[in-house]
Amino acid sequence: QVQLVESGGGLVQAGGSLRLSCAASGRTFGTYVMAWFRQAPGKEREFVACIIESGVRTYYADSVKGRFTISRDNAKNMVFLQMNSLKPEDTAVYSCGAGKYVSYYYTNYEYWGQGTQVTVSS
Repeated sequence: QVQLVESGGGLVQAGGSLRLSCAASGRTFGTYVMAWFRQAPGKEREFVACIIESGVRTYYADSVKGRFTISRDNAKNMVFLQMNSLKPEDTAVYSCGAGKYVSYYYTNYEYWGQGTQVTVSS
């Protein structure tokens, strides 16, 4: 019952910043844990960050901790990923997922957007 659409990806140089957005449909957005995952060519989809229903607790992969910030605005049905100090290894398709509980595994998220490409040049 939830549709997700990501936006904000693009091409940036190493050290630059991007803000990704995920817009959700439906009236139950505030009941879902939201997460960002990414997938680079030849690699498995990996956890990036997630945020609980109320937004008061967040979780990050070690590779992005201190550089990325996840946030949400339940009144607007929006989730964001602020990415600073970007590195070439951050290059991937970034996808937004919605689930009923906190998880580091993509299989535990029920709904997914189509993803947005982030490319970081060296």
